[in-house]
Amino acid sequence: MSEKVVQIDIGSPLEFYGPGDANLNLIKSFFPKLKIIVRGDYVKLVGTESDIITFEKRLDLLVLQFEKFGKINEDVVSRIMGEEKETDIDSSNSDALVYGRHGKVIKALTVNQKRMVDSSEKNDLVFAIGPAGTGKTYTAVALAVRALKNKEIKKIILARPAIEAGENLGFLPGDMKDKMDPYLQPLYDALRDMLPTQKFLSYLEDDTIEIAPLAFMRGRTLSNAYAILDEAQNASESQLKMFLTRMGKSSKFFVTGDITQIDLPKQKQSGLLQAQKLLKDIKGIEFVYLDGRDVVRHKLVTRIIEAYNKTDNKNRES
Repeated sequence: MSEKVVQIDIGSPLEFYGPGDANLNLIKSFFPKLKIIVRGDYVKLVGTESDIITFEKRLDLLVLQFEKFGKINEDVVSRIMGEEKETDIDSSNSDALVYGRHGKVIKALTVNQKRMVDSSEKNDLVFAIGPAGTGKTYTAVALAVRALKNKEIKKIILARPAIEAGENLGFLPGDMKDKMDPYLQPLYDALRDMLPTQKFLSYLEDDTIEIAPLAFMRGRTLSNAYAILDEAQNASESQLKMFLTRMGKSSKFFVTGDITQIDLPKQKQSGLLQAQKLLKDIKGIEFVYLDGRDVVRHKLVTRIIEAYNKTDNKNRES
């Protein structure tokens, strides 16, 4: 006899297990020789090794179906748990990175977003550089959530430089999370799209998702993590170097930024501009550049970017 405890990554166990545990009881009925004990999103299995392996495979498919459509019923449970073959899931969205809330399919939508995905699979450090609205941050967060769901990493670390407007962070009310939340709101918005509310909050509570202000990361080693530095154009040269050298074993780092929107004081140089020159030829590091064709916001955003680019080009020439 073998014994194993598995965790299923679902936002709402009550919805997954069904009213009165109807889905759960049906799941158990397909494996009468397997002892199945459920506590929230943890499932303890006691039985033969082959039964445990088969159960896990089918349970993974059921969880995928739940993520994809936001619900399951007894017909779905019977179809998946009772199948001899494990290929009974609709694969029309096989390029999906994750399934967000209410079954929302989240995937790369443009050529350069797909390059971001491909680059992340081949490299441990990826820079995504491009204007606002091109999905740099959203795609990076989706990749981090996918890695967490696939148990490739143990935590997600979000960092963003805090460019202060006349106030010092130390004098703002609240703890460090409260001080940093306004700067990290775009990352929160993306995560809320991709994770059920309760799961998202529990990840914050147990530091599976960690808020890591860039200026306070010195001295750490980030292992088994997916670390995202957003708005990297506003990191100084020393700050960006510090962030990049935090990389530990089994980690992925993603750096996103827009070099046309540098808000640093004039006496400080952008670390992202420096990194483009210093790191472009290092194996294991890749730069992906996005442009107006990758804008996934309102169509006017593309026109706005083009207008500003024309002005910038004229200023350089004059």
